[in-house]
Amino acid sequence: MPTDFWGNAIFSLVPTIALGLVFWFILRAIIRADRTERKVYADMEAQERARRAAAKGSGADEG
Repeated sequence: MPTDFWGNAIFSLVPTIALGLVFWFILRAIIRADRTERKVYADMEAQERARRAAAKGSGADEG
């Protein structure tokens, strides 16, 4: 272990900063994945609603 002040300061701060960055990257990945999943699900629901509206509309026109 370093015995000088700046060496100790760096030796103390680097692990904290590194763990903070790892935590930040993990949360960022989780939030981005959630946002992407919600967008895809919303697109799927919109397509399903459009398909049902088209099927309902075409059935009403014929009957």
